[in-house]
Amino acid sequence: MIYTQPMKSVKIVVEKHPDCYVAYPLGMEGVIVGEGDTYNEALADVQSAIKFHIETFGEDTVVEQSPVLEAYLAEAMV
Repeated sequence: MIYTQPMKSVKIVVEKHPDCYVAYPLGMEGVIVGEGDTYNEALADVQSAIKFHIETFGEDTVVEQSPVLEAYLAEAMV
């Protein structure tokens, strides 16, 4: 019998840069970053990095109740 851990929901920020997309999770301990030529490639890369991070450092790296409910992008003149 194969036991699999229940999946967890993680909020991920995806940024579009001039030459690529960069993605990173919110509410996790440690530095985890993914990148790709497209939004979907960056998302898939960071999901793979998150899975590796959890397998390497354990389930405790995922914060059970992330304080981030939503993320917004705003621009202001300063």
